[in-house]
Amino acid sequence: QVQLVESGGGLVQAGGSLRLSCAASGRTFSRYAMGWFRQAPGKEREFVAAINWSGTTTDYTDSVKGRFTISRSNAKNTVYLQMNSLKPEDTAVYYCAARYSTVAVYTRAHEYDYWGQGTQVTVSS
Repeated sequence: QVQLVESGGGLVQAGGSLRLSCAASGRTFSRYAMGWFRQAPGKEREFVAAINWSGTTTDYTDSVKGRFTISRSNAKNTVYLQMNSLKPEDTAVYYCAARYSTVAVYTRAHEYDYWGQGTQVTVSS
C-alpha cells in the first residue's frame, strides 16, 4: 500500500513556474513507476508525465514537452513536476499516481494503482 500526498500547487501568472511535489509513504518507493495526470473542469483526466522506478526513463504528453520536467528522489520518497512557461490551459487539478513496477513508464490512468488527492494549479492570463 502506498499513500501519496501532492503539494506545491497555487495561482501563478502565465509564463511563470511552479514545482509540484508528491510524497509517498512506504519503504518500497523505488519499486514504483510514477506519473502525473491533470483534470480540468468538464474534461477527462489526462496524462502529463511519467517516470520509471530509477528515474532513467521519462515520458511527456506533447503539450508540455520542453516546459515540464518530471524527476524523483528515491531517498526522499518524492516525485516532482517542475512546470515552466505555464499557460492558462495548464489550469487543472494535478494528481500523482503510482504503479508497482520496475519495468517501464506508464501513460494511461488505468495502469496506475494508487492516486493522491490532487493539488490545484491555476494559471492566469
